Amino acid sequence: MRKMVVTLLAAGLAGSLPAAAFGQETPWSEHAIKERVDQNGLTGRIGGQALIDLAEKGRALFEARFTVLDGAGRPAATQAIVPTAARRPSEHAFQRLAGPDANACSSCHNEPVAGGAGGFVQNAFVSEGFESADFDTLDPQFSNERGTVHLFGSGLIELLAREMTADLKAERAAALTEARASGEPMRRDLSTKGVAFGRITALPDGSVDLSELDGVDGDLVVRPFTQKGVMTSLRQFTVNALNQHHGIQSDERWGARWTGTADFDGDGHPDEFGEGDVSALTAFQAALPPPVEQAPDDPAWREAAKRGRAVFAELGCESCHRPSLPLKSLTFEDPGPLDMAGTLRSSDVAAPATYDLASLPFAKDLPRNDKGEVLVPLFGDLKRHRIADTRTAELGNETLAQRFVERDVFMTAELWGLADTAPYGHRGDVTTLNEVIRAHGGEAEASGRAYGDLPEADRSALIAWLKTLKVGE
Repeated sequence: MRKMVVTLLAAGLAGSLPAAAFGQETPWSEHAIKERVDQNGLTGRIGGQALIDLAEKGRALFEARFTVLDGAGRPAATQAIVPTAARRPSEHAFQRLAGPDANACSSCHNEPVAGGAGGFVQNAFVSEGFESADFDTLDPQFSNERGTVHLFGSGLIELLAREMTADLKAERAAALTEARASGEPMRRDLSTKGVAFGRITALPDGSVDLSELDGVDGDLVVRPFTQKGVMTSLRQFTVNALNQHHGIQSDERWGARWTGTADFDGDGHPDEFGEGDVSALTAFQAALPPPVEQAPDDPAWREAAKRGRAVFAELGCESCHRPSLPLKSLTFEDPGPLDMAGTLRSSDVAAPATYDLASLPFAKDLPRNDKGEVLVPLFGDLKRHRIADTRTAELGNETLAQRFVERDVFMTAELWGLADTAPYGHRGDVTTLNEVIRAHGGEAEASGRAYGDLPEADRSALIAWLKTLKVGE
C-alpha cells in the first residue's frame, strides 16, 4: 500500500484526461514538458483510475528537469510572490540564493522517494517574498535558510485546514450575530478540532477585536504549508515554487491577465506553465499517501517504542503534536475555496474539479472515529507556536520575519514521516532527534526540559518510537 507513488502513480498508465501535445516533439526532444494538461477538461468528480492518471501527469512534471526550452530561468523577473521585474540583469542562469536554484521539484523533494524531504545541501533561501527578492549574499537580513520538508499526506493536511478555517469563521459570524442582537460586546473562545486559537471579541458595530488571537492570522484562515504556516494551499505553494526555484512562470499569476504580457520574465518563452499543468502538480501532491507508524521487526525495538509512545504523552508533547485530527470529507476541490488573486480560484473556472481522495488505495487504511470522520495521524495541530526564548534560542535563529509572522514563531512540525526525513530543525542543521527535542523553548520549554530530566532508558525509548514514524517504502 505504501508503494502507491512508485507503483500506481509511476505505472505509466495511459491518461484518460485531456492533454494537448506540446508541439510535434521527437522522443529525444530537450523539452522537459512533453504535453500540456487542459484545465477545461478538469471538472466534476475525478477519482479512482482517472485521479491516478492525473496524478501520474503531475508526477511527470514534478520529476521533469526543466530546460530553457520550457522557459526555465527568469532573466527579467525576481523570485518575488508578486510579479516583480528584476532591478539588474541576471548574471547567471542559476543562482543558489535568490534562485533559480533547481532543475526539478524532485531535485530537493526526493528523500526517501519523489515527494519526500531533502538534506542540508538542498536547503532553500526564503525571502520576505512580497516584493523584489534579488539577493546574492548569505546575510540573514535578506533571507532565511530552510530545510526541505516532505509532502506526503499534504492533501489531507489541506483538507483539515479548510475545515478548520470554516469552523473559525462560523464562530466569528455567530459572535457578531449575538453582539448585534444584544448590543453588547461578545467575547468568544475560538477552537476547532480540539485546537484552541485564542479568543475574539465581536462588537455591536460589526467590528472584531483580534488582540487575543493565537496561532492564526486575523482573517482566520489556517495556512498549513511552509514552516512558518504562511501558504494557504498546495496550488499557491506550487505557483510560488515554480517561479522561485525554476524560473517557470504560471499563466494564472504571471500571464497577460495580471501582467499584460505572456512573457513577463523576458526569456522569449511565453505561456510557460498553464492552469492545467498546475492542477496536475497539485493533484500529484494531494494524492501522496500519508506516512504511517511502522512496527519494527526487532522485538526489543518494538518494546522500546511502546514505552516511548507513552513517554511522548507523559511529557505533554501531544498538546501541540496531536496524534490525529478528525476530517469530515476526503473530497479535495481544486481550485480551492480560500486562495486569493494570483492563484487560480474557484470563481475563475466554470466548475472546480473534485479529487476523490477516498477512492485512492491509502484511504481504506485510515482510522475513523465513531462519527465516521477520518482520523488524520499527523502528530501536529496546524497552529503556529512560539518555539524559542532567550534561554533556549536555537530554533528561533532567524532574523527576517516572513509574512508578518514573528521570527521565533513557527507552525508545529507534523511528526509523521519523521524517521525518513532527517536532519531536523527549520534550517535542517540538527542531526539527531535528541538534539532537536532539547532545543524546544518558548511554549514547548517545559516539555523540552522534562525530556532532558528523564532517565536515559526513557529518552532512548522515545527516540525508538519516533523512528517508527515512516514515510513508507
